[in-house]
Amino acid sequence: MIDKTLVTSIVVAGGKGSRFGPDKLSETIGGRTLLQRVTDSLSLVSDEILVAIAPGQPTPDLSPASAEVVVDLHPGKSTLGGIYTGLVASRSFHSLVVAADMPFLNTSLLRYMIECAPAFDVVMPRIVSDLEPLHAIYSKNCLAPMQRQIERDQLKIREFLQLVRVRYVEQAEIDRFDPKHLSFFNVNTVDDLNRARALLEELGDAEKVDEEGATT
Repeated sequence: MIDKTLVTSIVVAGGKGSRFGPDKLSETIGGRTLLQRVTDSLSLVSDEILVAIAPGQPTPDLSPASAEVVVDLHPGKSTLGGIYTGLVASRSFHSLVVAADMPFLNTSLLRYMIECAPAFDVVMPRIVSDLEPLHAIYSKNCLAPMQRQIERDQLKIREFLQLVRVRYVEQAEIDRFDPKHLSFFNVNTVDDLNRARALLEELGDAEKVDEEGATT
């Protein structure tokens, strides 16, 4: 069992939701809201959970999870700004960062990534050339280079990654825990929401096992 004090979990929830609408995170999948599904999974790997939102954004319903809301320090600065905000507030040296609309996080994969983290500034899944910056671990060492990139309005994650020590988690490693790559499934549209509900029906008990912390 992993020590849940090793990392803080940060949920980036400040997106505009332009393809879905502002109430996306309150949509339910399997009797829980989208955001609740994310925080419930993260509670299995972290004691501290932060939810980063945009200024003026309604405070999301975090019940029953014990989580704290933090407001974006650099509004309009894309994913990099949201990650930076969470890292500033985090009490841990390493933080696990995920998007708020990922209903099928795999806790076994997350634990594996946490175990890889101590010697690196970033641990990030990579499937062929596709990166998953909102399913990754970042250290406090990332704050200074992130700040410089934000000040220069250079917001591309790939540019930032050239400035830090990165451990890529490759497809063969990911496949050991999540061969269907559902960890990276995002709900961006109503069609995605319907697909997520259908996938949950298909997963059934297998998903429940993973949420209890076992390897699927």
